[in-house]
Amino acid sequence: MAYIDYYKTLGISKGASEKDIKKAYRKLARKYHPDVNPEDKEADKKFKEINEANEVLSDPEKRKKYDKFGKDWKHADKFEEAGYTGASSSGGRQRGAWTETGSESDFSDFFSSMFGGAGGFSSRSSQRVSFKGQDYNAELVMALRTAAETHQQVLTINNKKIRISIPAGVSDGQTIKIANQGGPGVQGGPAGDLYITFKIERDPIFERKGNDLYSSVKVDLYTFILGGEITVNTMHSPVKIKLKEGTKPSGKIRLKNKGFPHYKNAHIHGDLYVTLDIAIPKDLNEKEKDLFEELKKMRS
Repeated sequence: MAYIDYYKTLGISKGASEKDIKKAYRKLARKYHPDVNPEDKEADKKFKEINEANEVLSDPEKRKKYDKFGKDWKHADKFEEAGYTGASSSGGRQRGAWTETGSESDFSDFFSSMFGGAGGFSSRSSQRVSFKGQDYNAELVMALRTAAETHQQVLTINNKKIRISIPAGVSDGQTIKIANQGGPGVQGGPAGDLYITFKIERDPIFERKGNDLYSSVKVDLYTFILGGEITVNTMHSPVKIKLKEGTKPSGKIRLKNKGFPHYKNAHIHGDLYVTLDIAIPKDLNEKEKDLFEELKKMRS
């Protein structure tokens, strides 16, 4: 297996922060996403490389092992048990406290000899060691209203269809783990896991902040002045609200428990805050203008 420089794949330095990694990944994932580049095999390949790099570098423990053991970071625990002190960033190796036989070879050859291949550690060469399969990463795009409901969805991962249950209340950028839905294990080891990151699309009516929702509604001038009933949309159904006489434009009304459901607690909701925007009457006829002029004189 050739060494892959995950830092170079994401276009970041080795000293990049977690925030830098996340920012670089999101930018590249949007650029090379299959939905943006249909039928582009190179973009698809690049997208997979980006996901692989992010899988490792976004996890502090995996990143530490990668920095130490290079391309064979997944077998770090086994190497350390054998006294192996680590690999250089180019995938090379350093010697530990053991006697090695045979000619010089790369890190993967060393791993092979250590766990059943030719040469190397006679005390371990006959052992069959199992390893967990590769973890997969996927992005799932959904509407805000869909994210507000617990629902099932069928995903196709490496030509395999799996049905998952998505709890109400997931957030944009949130990642959930689906156990044992990643790559197959090695020599009888457990399958890897599937990590799904959610991308919640902007809603034309509601803006989400935490578990609270924000929206606006147009109210005519006369209702602001005289009071009256208005209709406000919520995530589920419209509700009627009574405004008092002389209500000020740009004010907010709070509708308790009409916001977004809490994650994995769908019976608990945030609040809905509605801004009252004034709808100024347009295209007035002569009679209407005269009435406004009369009102203006009376108020003066």
